Amino acid sequence: MSAESPAAPGQFARRRQQFRAWRGARPFWAGLFVMISGLPIMYFPYAHIKLGGLTVAMATTAGAGSLIIGMLLVVLGITLWFQKHVRTFAGVAAILLGLVSLPVSNFGGFIVGFLFALFGGAMAVAWAPGAPLAEEPAKQDATGEGGVQDTAREGGAHEATDYDTTLLRPVNPVGEPNDLSGTSPVNGANGRHSAG
Repeated sequence: MSAESPAAPGQFARRRQQFRAWRGARPFWAGLFVMISGLPIMYFPYAHIKLGGLTVAMATTAGAGSLIIGMLLVVLGITLWFQKHVRTFAGVAAILLGLVSLPVSNFGGFIVGFLFALFGGAMAVAWAPGAPLAEEPAKQDATGEGGVQDTAREGGAHEATDYDTTLLRPVNPVGEPNDLSGTSPVNGANGRHSAG
């Protein structure tokens, strides 16, 4: 028997791809930032830091308020991960809770929690689900040597060609200097002055 685990080959890569797809379908980083913002806001009012023989307690009179703000931020971060349709509400709520934490919880967890709440909330409000990619059929290049469509091959009427988006082929053979002035060899217009 082998001492190695009998895991299927490629299982790690498959799990990684599944996590990547899950992460891409929701405001993942916004939720993570909002969750991280709750931790210093909750921690610092109850922390006792030892500096040599000196114990520094940073407890405030609003210690329960900081605990509530921190817990709400963590819950909002989890909500952003699993209920993406409330992202605007959760983002605005995270920004407001971050602002409230400035006077209530040691300057918003010594500014760290405040900044994470601000950026995470803004990212949640700005996030939008991506549109699914539609598979387009591959188009064949029907342009001739000069960049205009070859109507003889198509056997139909001449279609209007958009010279700004037509694929241009090199005019000069390889080895000759190339003119980079911006003049299009198709219609002779200078690109810098043809905006209309």
